[in-house]
Amino acid sequence: MLVAVVVVETLVLALLSVVVVALLRSHAEILRRLPEPEAEGEPERSLDHDEPIVLSDAPRLPAHLPSPRRRATEAHDISGTTPDGDAVVVSMAVGSNTVLAFLSTGCLTCRTFWDGLQPAVRASLPGDARVVVVVKDPAFESPSKLRELAPPDVQVVQSSRAWEDFGIAMSPYFCFVDGTTGDVRSEGAAMTWEQVASLLRDALLDEELAART
Repeated sequence: MLVAVVVVETLVLALLSVVVVALLRSHAEILRRLPEPEAEGEPERSLDHDEPIVLSDAPRLPAHLPSPRRRATEAHDISGTTPDGDAVVVSMAVGSNTVLAFLSTGCLTCRTFWDGLQPAVRASLPGDARVVVVVKDPAFESPSKLRELAPPDVQVVQSSRAWEDFGIAMSPYFCFVDGTTGDVRSEGAAMTWEQVASLLRDALLDEELAART
């Protein structure tokens, strides 16, 4: 009887040993298939090991937009033609502030600004800034549409060169030029004239605070 018990216990221990070995092999296989852990401080990568995935809560501007201005930069005088085809040069250092509105005849969002420039509804901008509308050369605009949209008492200049000089890559886009110095003080995209006015107010307030220090 005692011999039978010993034999049974031996068989049970042998079976347990087989199970343990199988579990250890399975665990080793799972560990082998797992990817290597990232080194500390190394950015997380996508599954196909392309460029690092950078996680950040900070908003980012599209790559085609100019970088925000850290300091004032000299504005370029604008040379081009009027909608009627006459040559024109618009100076930036004229004593009064200027808002350059880079618009287009084929831009749906720009229609809000064209309509807002009409004499019957046009509101004055902070600092009594004048508005100069800059569109591209006639080859890129509709001449008939431009004559329809252009306000009779706002200067409109066709100049693709101005878009290049100011680094404009989209419309509508706006630059605020200090008429005393001829420097670009602020710039940005906007969807309404209220946003343009806010952009201008911020720039004027920054100048006022800087003058006090």
